[in-house]
Amino acid sequence: MLRRVRQSLRQVLFRMARRPGLLCGTIVLGVLLVLAIKFTCSRAKNVVAAARPSVRFFSAEAPVVDLYLGQLDQVDRLRSMAEVSLIFFYAPWCAHSMAARQEVQQVAKKLAKQVQFVAVNCWWSHGKCRKQHHFYQYPIIHLFYRRFGPIEYKGPFVAPYIESFILRVITPLTYLPSRATLEEFLSYHEPRVVGFFQFNSSPQPPGYITYLSSALQALKRDFRGVVRFGVVTNKQVAEAISLKEDETVYLYRRFNSSLIFPRRERNFTSEAICSWVFEHRETVLQWLQPPGTKSRLLEHELTKGPALLLFLPHNPLWSKLSPILQQVADIAVRYHSCDNNHSSLDKSFTSHSLCCQSVLLPESESVCEVCLNLSQSGLTSSSVRCSFPSMAQGGYELQSYLRYCCLHKLPAVSLKTATSVRCRNFLNSYSPFSQYSACCRKESQLNESQAKEELDMQIPPPSFIPPSSAPQQGGDGITGLRCRTNRTLRFYLLDLALNWPLAVRLGANSNRNASLHQEAGAQDDGSFATIVNLKDEVHYVLHRSPAATLTESLEAFIRNFSAPYSLLQRHLVGEEDRKRGEEETRHPDKHQRSPPRLLITELTTSSFLPSVMDLQKDVLVIYYTQWCGFCSVLNHIIIQLARFLQGNGTITVARVNVARNDLPWEFMVDHVPSILLFPKYRKHFSVKFPDDLPITLPNLLHFILQHSGSVQYADRPVPASSEAEAAGPSTFLRAEFLALQREVQALRHARERLSQQLAQLWRDNRRLTFDALSLEAQNEGLQRERQSLEEQHREKSRQLREAVRRLQELADASENLLNENTLLWVLLRALKDRTEATEQAEADRKEASWPPDHKSAGNPESDAEKRRREERGPGNGGRTEMDEKKKKM
Repeated sequence: MLRRVRQSLRQVLFRMARRPGLLCGTIVLGVLLVLAIKFTCSRAKNVVAAARPSVRFFSAEAPVVDLYLGQLDQVDRLRSMAEVSLIFFYAPWCAHSMAARQEVQQVAKKLAKQVQFVAVNCWWSHGKCRKQHHFYQYPIIHLFYRRFGPIEYKGPFVAPYIESFILRVITPLTYLPSRATLEEFLSYHEPRVVGFFQFNSSPQPPGYITYLSSALQALKRDFRGVVRFGVVTNKQVAEAISLKEDETVYLYRRFNSSLIFPRRERNFTSEAICSWVFEHRETVLQWLQPPGTKSRLLEHELTKGPALLLFLPHNPLWSKLSPILQQVADIAVRYHSCDNNHSSLDKSFTSHSLCCQSVLLPESESVCEVCLNLSQSGLTSSSVRCSFPSMAQGGYELQSYLRYCCLHKLPAVSLKTATSVRCRNFLNSYSPFSQYSACCRKESQLNESQAKEELDMQIPPPSFIPPSSAPQQGGDGITGLRCRTNRTLRFYLLDLALNWPLAVRLGANSNRNASLHQEAGAQDDGSFATIVNLKDEVHYVLHRSPAATLTESLEAFIRNFSAPYSLLQRHLVGEEDRKRGEEETRHPDKHQRSPPRLLITELTTSSFLPSVMDLQKDVLVIYYTQWCGFCSVLNHIIIQLARFLQGNGTITVARVNVARNDLPWEFMVDHVPSILLFPKYRKHFSVKFPDDLPITLPNLLHFILQHSGSVQYADRPVPASSEAEAAGPSTFLRAEFLALQREVQALRHARERLSQQLAQLWRDNRRLTFDALSLEAQNEGLQRERQSLEEQHREKSRQLREAVRRLQELADASENLLNENTLLWVLLRALKDRTEATEQAEADRKEASWPPDHKSAGNPESDAEKRRREERGPGNGGRTEMDEKKKKM
């Protein structure tokens, strides 16, 4: 190739040398091309503007150190100056970074004295952050607790959530100085871990830093901090949960035996402790936070089984549980309490005390005797724990608690009659240390003191309450339901404000203001609940009645779902008629007018069954979606059909968008576009347009005329009665009865044919079984023959290779012998010639030495010549035997 180029170049140069004008023109063109390129590049440099210098992203008033030039080397210096540091990596052009900027500034103003806030521009091309970090998205928040970090925040960029996460990092451990704080710490539904460390030997025990790091490791895994870590330094407090050895980590579990970290089996490291906790923890309620982008979080959780999704208004900065979340947690704990054992505490809590007080509920005209059964040692009825709030000071809270958490669990008979008294035990929230017992009755004439005296005579004595057992709530049907049904539910919580679009798609009320902002004392708390069963492709929505509480509604909802024959109705998501709603909103007086008749009726989830099941009309339904290209191609045919049938009042042409409207399973189709005809009077005889038939206007008309209800009834004889009687319900019922008889007869014939086919199949199966056995035997014989043939083939191949090797050796030996014979012949010939020459020379010398007279005497033949002639032989013509051998060779 290079040689060809050289030759071409030589030819061009030779031609240019012969024609000087062409050479000058080429040089001029080359100079012009270089000038044009230079001019173009100079203009391009002038057009492209230099990057603008980076500016501050945060305002100067915000307590945030803004490293807008990407000075990553200053981050370590700033981290060393504070115990807790927050690093905010952003890109100035990113809309998410701009939205999160206001939230971070709001949090920084509150926690500037405790946390060092640093913002780094990780997009500036000359900065070190852009060179060292390659983030796939912005913004990114990293928290550092002293030398531990980074702890990446993966939650929503909302100020309360960010602040809650920072507070968890600031205080990863909860100090538990007394038994009361320990009881309160363990009474929540969330997993709890307690570490026992004595601080008497050194400022910090050796394992304390490891335990602290394990709490931070848990925050790395879960930004919500569901697993809470507490620390106990008092030996007497630690003995309440059977902790006696120093540097012990205790995992409290409500439904199973609590565990102690096995230090002999595992290394005492922060990673090992965190993995052990997450491996053995009990999860009753799980928070879900979809990231808002493409994610498989919901799919991963919903594929595990039926899920109860609870959308609740949530504030992560609340120090205690909200009342709504407390009720939901109480239901979840009782649902998972299969053995009615809510506590696995040490047996040291053996002393119990009981204190009672009567409470009058004027609204319900009931009076209740409330007794608090305490499971603590050292507490009596005179202690502050047994004191109830008075009616004047906080009595309304106790009444509300009884009304919504106790009275609704009592049978309705106990509140209807004045003589019946019913008692029920229930937990103080879901605390494992104390329980309430309430005995209530209907009383309208007695005052509070009289009702108390009468109740004291009728209620069972305090010894009736089981002192150490869990609350007896088997009558409500929710306790231990998880172990009594195969349709086990998983409880998931979602923030209603952050996941409102998802709640609307699942069936929540689209009026968000009505759901989130309720008046004081309103029954609706803004929550939304649904059960999603991904395996059965159904989901159910909780519809709460105004008189029922959240606890009542949820318990009934769960019981109905767990029943073998559930009464819950599948929720169908449909597209609302927005245009009609907007038109009614703009023109309220138009709703009195009759709506105009449309060529094609657009069906939704709510209007599908009423329209299709109209007995007086033949309904032709076209199933389509907005992404179906074939459906769009058929639009002009459907419109022509609708115009053709516009004057006929008994045939309706409708369509339904199956991508936006859920339909009952019996009305779904396997592909789009699909066309179904529901004839009048025979809706159960719906007919599908054949798939192998082209969808044209003549074919559609023939299909409608062939299967319409009017054609079916045209051939039937009408009785001799009046037309009104013929069109009455009795004729219709009689026709239905005859149709059912024909169907039963057809089913009988089908059953007989099916029996015959099954018998034939059984015989064929038996024959095939014998054939399979014979074929297996033949196959085994063939396998053995194949193995023997393979062995023979291998043996013959080996012998053939051996024969070839020997022949090759013989050929090589023959070739060597031939070469050696040739060499010997050449040597012998040379030796013979040399001998003959020597003899000839000697004979000539002797002849020369003879006397002259002897030479002339008849010229006799010399003795040497005679001898040579004799050697040659008489018939060889002067050839020797060696010459003959050479000729033959």
